[in-house]
Amino acid sequence: MSLELTAVQTVACCSPLAREPLSLPEAEGIAPLLKALADPVRLRLMSLVASHEGGEACVCDLNDAFELSQPTISHHLKILHGAGLLDREKRGVWVYYRARTEALQNLATLIGGQAT
Repeated sequence: MSLELTAVQTVACCSPLAREPLSLPEAEGIAPLLKALADPVRLRLMSLVASHEGGEACVCDLNDAFELSQPTISHHLKILHGAGLLDREKRGVWVYYRARTEALQNLATLIGGQAT
């Protein structure tokens, strides 16, 4: 029986980049997170959700911030969710997104960690 690690779990186990080189499995686990955030729309969406009151936002609150269709916004949110950066919960006809702050903190540690 093998245990598959999600990208968020992989980031949590890594030392800062400046401390030691990443292994291939670590790099392969982290790359989807960085790729998900590398798109300007997704980066803004992540920021909007994370900074929204209570750390949670309805998709209906996010659409007005962009000149994009609702399906396009939903597509970008799906990518962020799939990468482990957002949690989602359907309530009635709306979907609410919550930033996975531990994933963001782990990425910050990975990228910004001080060399020792």
